[in-house]
Amino acid sequence: MRRRTFLKRWLSGSVLLAVAALLYGVTPLLAPRRAMAKRNILRPPGALPDDAAFIVACIGCGLCGEVCPPRCIKFHARDGSTEVNTPYIDVAEKACILCDKCMVVCPTEALTLIPRREINMGRAEIDRTACYPWVDRGICGACVSVCPLGEQAIDYEMWNQYRPAIQNGCVGCGLCVEVCPHPSTPIWVVAVA
Repeated sequence: MRRRTFLKRWLSGSVLLAVAALLYGVTPLLAPRRAMAKRNILRPPGALPDDAAFIVACIGCGLCGEVCPPRCIKFHARDGSTEVNTPYIDVAEKACILCDKCMVVCPTEALTLIPRREINMGRAEIDRTACYPWVDRGICGACVSVCPLGEQAIDYEMWNQYRPAIQNGCVGCGLCVEVCPHPSTPIWVVAVA
């Protein structure tokens, strides 16, 4: 009797272990690709405007990330997509300072050297329901003072010297997002076609 009980328990334990291993192995295949936020995730300056063409042109060498002084350029992980090792910038963590070094060092046409004012990484937007000066919670202006392009990209509203407003010259570097003291990030950068 002991032998039969032992064999039943061993068999049921083996089946349970096999089912658990199967679920553990199949689950990553069924999981969706990790989605990135639609805002504040940008390509480096000088990137080809068509994202599919950029992915094809980029060889994933990592030189742009090595020469980046603020170390804002990151690379897509091996998550099963075609974007593996392609560079991106998450401006909520660290923004681009528009130094042009990544464009100079790129060995392919993925990043091309263009003048600073013609860069198109995106465009900053201000959520006026969360920005301190816009909801009359104080005076800030950090975003205006840090912008490398000055009044052409961000300035105060004409009628109020304390409320920031994005101008047509914004290239989407994201320094305003990085410096914003509000915890809900009332400034974000969205891609512009």
